[in-house]
Amino acid sequence: MAGHPLILVTADTQQKGVEMQDVSSSLSERYQEAILQARGIPVIMPSTENQELIAECVGRVDGVMLTGGDDLNPRIYQPGIPADLEKRASLTPDGGRRDLRELLLMQEIMRQQKPLLAICRGHQVLNVALGGTLIVDLPTQAPGPINHKQMERRLEVVHEARLTPDSLLAKITGKPTLGVNSTHHQAVACVAPPLCVVARSPDGVVEGMELSKRAAHLLPFLISVQFHPERLVDRYAEHRAIFRAFVLACANGKKDL
Repeated sequence: MAGHPLILVTADTQQKGVEMQDVSSSLSERYQEAILQARGIPVIMPSTENQELIAECVGRVDGVMLTGGDDLNPRIYQPGIPADLEKRASLTPDGGRRDLRELLLMQEIMRQQKPLLAICRGHQVLNVALGGTLIVDLPTQAPGPINHKQMERRLEVVHEARLTPDSLLAKITGKPTLGVNSTHHQAVACVAPPLCVVARSPDGVVEGMELSKRAAHLLPFLISVQFHPERLVDRYAEHRAIFRAFVLACANGKKDL
C-alpha cells in the first residue's frame, strides 16, 4: 500500500509573529494532530497568490483542508455594504492576501476535483467562492438565543446541531445531532447553489454543508462545518470520524494506491 495521503492545510495570518515581528503564518497544531491521528500527513499551504503555484500545490496533494481565522472581507460578497456593518468584520492583517489566496485555491480544488474539508472560516470561504453570501455579524443582523462566539469555551460543547437524516455528515458520525463548540460571529446566509445545508443550530444557524445530490459529481468528498471538530477529537468519537472519513477519501483518490 502507498504512503499516507498528503493534505494541504491553509494557515491563518498574524500581523506580528513571535520570532521577528513580521507578518506571519499561524496554524494551530490541533488541525495537524487531527489529520495525523486519522493517518494523513498535513502540508502547510504557502503564502502565495500565484495561480500556477497554487495549482501545483493542489496537484501534488491528495486533499485540502480550509481552516479557521479572521473574517472574509464582506465587500467580496456584499458590494456596497453599510460602513457600520463593515466595521464589525475582523479582517486578515495582510491586506486581503489570504482572502484572494483561498478563493484561488477553491477554484483549483473544484477544477482538480480534490476532497475538501472546510472548517469555520473555511466553511464560509467555500460558500462565498461558490456564489453564496454570509451574515456579516450575527448579533447585529440575526440575534438569537445562542451566543455563537464563546472563545473561552472553545474546547467544550456549547450547543447541539441537528443533522439532516441520510446526509454524509450524519452517516459519518452515526448521530442525529452533534454537540459542537462555537467561536464565530459570522455565518452562512444564502447557500451557494451546489451546496445543501446538513446541520443547523437550534436557532437556525448553518452548522454544516455538503454537495447537493445533483452536484455530488463535482468533488469526491466535501464536508464543511461552522464549528471546530479538531478541538473536540480527543473526547468525541463522532468528531474523530469526520477526519477519518476525509483522510480515507483522500487515500482512496491516490493514483498510486
